[in-house]
Amino acid sequence: MKFIPIISLAILLLFSCKKGAGNFTLKGKISDLTFNSGLDSAELKLYKVPVGSPTEILIETVILGADGTYSFEFPRERMEKYIIRVSKNNYFLIDETIYYSDLSLENDNVRNYSTSAKSWVELRILNANPVFSDQLRYTKQEGYQDCEECCPSSEQIYFGALDTSIFCINKGNTTYSIYYNVIGANNQGIKQVTTVPFDTTQIYLSY
Repeated sequence: MKFIPIISLAILLLFSCKKGAGNFTLKGKISDLTFNSGLDSAELKLYKVPVGSPTEILIETVILGADGTYSFEFPRERMEKYIIRVSKNNYFLIDETIYYSDLSLENDNVRNYSTSAKSWVELRILNANPVFSDQLRYTKQEGYQDCEECCPSSEQIYFGALDTSIFCINKGNTTYSIYYNVIGANNQGIKQVTTVPFDTTQIYLSY
């Protein structure tokens, strides 16, 4: 009977050593919304960020296959968060944060994300017979917004002579449109196009 406490102590020590151990499984799919497929050949990087630190530590890098699926298994550590960053030439960057508190040890952590191919629109604007008092106003109605490369959604105003091209980014296979109004003339309306992936589509406005 004197051996029982010793055995119990050994078991307790064994479990104490294993406290906090285990692996997280993080998996999912990265989709290409433009072509309704997986984001083939994209580079996916997984980072960890320690508590109270801005440092991003690379855990692993993978190149996605045609189905866009990915899977990571990594040790449970006390981190503040993890970052998934997916990049592919001429696609919008995916940059997503997963907090440590949202991860489960018991179940797979499934995170699906999507992105679109980049396209561009050329706003080709020409005032064919300018006078000083001419005033053009236009506002973006449809199109990708709130991105670093996006053209503003606020009203744009131009005076007098104008012969210019303005290039704006958009998601491929989606509509880009503007509402324009030439002040003091019966010339207003909507111009729109569907932008071609990886290419530039022109909106021509002459007044």
